[in-house]
Amino acid sequence: MLFVAQMFGIFGLPIPDELLLTIAGTLIRRGHLNPVATPAAAIGGCIAGVTLSYCLGRAVGCRVLQRIPGVETESIGRAQSWFTRFGGWLLTFAYFIPGVRHITAIVAGSLPLDFRVFAAYAYPGAVLWSTTFLAAGYYAGDRWQRAALIVRGHVIFVALALGLAAAAYVFARSRARA
Repeated sequence: MLFVAQMFGIFGLPIPDELLLTIAGTLIRRGHLNPVATPAAAIGGCIAGVTLSYCLGRAVGCRVLQRIPGVETESIGRAQSWFTRFGGWLLTFAYFIPGVRHITAIVAGSLPLDFRVFAAYAYPGAVLWSTTFLAAGYYAGDRWQRAALIVRGHVIFVALALGLAAAAYVFARSRARA
């Protein structure tokens, strides 16, 4: 069940991925979930979802994103320009930014990005993201509600840090051109 939830959550269905993984980590600690099968299911589901998104982007391009309510054309263009600036690293760390993780693989699939390059960046990101939240739940134990708040704060912090890094990069490049 965790595999399916992760696959469709990464693909874009409104599933609270971080909370689900944090609770799963707590259940591993309590002995209710298998400590090998659970991370394998979480990572495998994440990889399956991001691969499905990449294949969708390959098949239909970004047109599918334009039909999703709330996704604007400028957001898609911005994501494409991020790939130009940051390359595959966006695929590795976009998991930590809610909303962004759902479209980066589709955008990557719509670009002339080889699958091997995609996998080389996206799959380690899936492992990092899944194990981060499983570990947060595991180490929080019965305090998983508190861990979930910490995890949400972590996601916000990572998003802000990446945004500031991107802004600094753009600012430095614009100054270098001037």
